[in-house]
Formats: sequence, C-alpha cells, structure tokens
Amino acid sequence: MGTPQILVPDNAGVHNASDYSSRLEKEKTYRDLSTIIVCPTRGMIPARIVQSWQGLIRPMNQKVLGPLFMEGMEVGEAYNQVIKMILENPDLANFKFILTLEEDNAPPADGLMKLYESIDEYDAVGGLYWTKGEAGQPMCYGDPKVMPLNFIPQIPQPDTITPCNGLGMGFTLFRMEMLKDSRFDYGNWFKTKQEVVPGGGAQVFTQDLWFFQHAREYGYKFACDARVKVGHYDATSQIMW
Repeated sequence: MGTPQILVPDNAGVHNASDYSSRLEKEKTYRDLSTIIVCPTRGMIPARIVQSWQGLIRPMNQKVLGPLFMEGMEVGEAYNQVIKMILENPDLANFKFILTLEEDNAPPADGLMKLYESIDEYDAVGGLYWTKGEAGQPMCYGDPKVMPLNFIPQIPQPDTITPCNGLGMGFTLFRMEMLKDSRFDYGNWFKTKQEVVPGGGAQVFTQDLWFFQHAREYGYKFACDARVKVGHYDATSQIMW
C-alpha cells in the first residue's frame, strides 16, 4: 500500500498548469489545407467510383468542400466555368487548393493526405494512373530536365514523387494561387484544341496538356506521386485499369 494521503483534485495536466502560450506560438504547426473538390460529369457515376470517393480521408479541422459537379459540359469548359465561379466568389477564392476528380477515377483512401505532403514543393501534384486498355500509358508526361518542353509519357519509379511537365486530372491537387496568375487567359485555362502547325504537322491538345504547357512556360512545377495509385475504371468492361 502507498502512503496514506488526502487527495486534492488537480487534474488540469502538467502542460495546462504551465504558461504554454509562448510555446504554442513557437511550435505552431497549423497549415491551411482548405480545398475545393471539383468533378466534371456526364451525370452517371459508377457505384464503384462513388464508393472510393466516400472512403477518401479528409484532413481534420480543415475546410474541404465538394465535390462540386459540372454536368453536361465539355471537360475543358467545365473546368473553366467552375474555376471562374470559384475565383469570383470571395469566400471560395480564399481556399488554398483545388482537387480535380474525374468520374472514372478511383483514388486510394489516403490519396489526398499524401498529395498534401509534397504540394509545398510543387504547384500541382497528381496521383498515378494509366490510360485504359492493355497498352495503357502512364498519365505522367514529360521530364523537365529534357528540352525542348515535351509531354512524352514517363513511367515513375515505384513509390516516388517524380517531377513532370504535365498530368492527367483524374486526381490532381492544384494551388489556387497559380490559377490567379494574370498570364493565363482568364476563363480559358483549359482547352481541347486541334491545330496544324506549318512544318510541324497536326497537333492535338487535350484540356489538361493545354493548361500544363502554358503553366510550364510560366515557370510552374508539377509532379506525379506514384505512392498514390489511382484506378481508371472502364464501365463497359468493368475493368479497373
């Protein structure tokens, strides 16, 4: 048995009993991870995809809004319209990030939390997924160390963060500040375009690579996080590529 004693309630805890205000300021670690999730859709999203979204872990005590759905529009125009709406809303424009989701992409539960880990070093970071089919290519485009600027698919080393010139937008985290850059054509950040270049033949730009080409020319940096393995669902064959 211990020494007999009279117990006087004092359950505040050691840290609460000290002057902790200065320590809190010194060790302040709060990061504003406020994020708006956006998704272009034709209106029918497979249950398997919705299930993966429901399991997505969101950061505690942070504002994460969405998904905001853009229905019935061409993909590039859908992104343009929703970003314009966000930037013209004073409350939404103060969010730090936009996360793009697409209706056939299934991210892992910890995918968003992993993207936050490396976003401080880049202006957009995306998970790794592949084009559909047996001959699928990684949607991680171009090595920034190789000139001229190119968007040749590159296969990242497993479980690494690989710098690149462009990404697919199935699960990609963007810095909001980048989209406010006045060098972009406001309201036309994304565009699907086919053009014939004299002496260079036909060029086709999907909405994502149109954006990333201009952004790279403005000095922005991107990376593919191969730790974030994103499925690419073919609803017809019911195969997750």
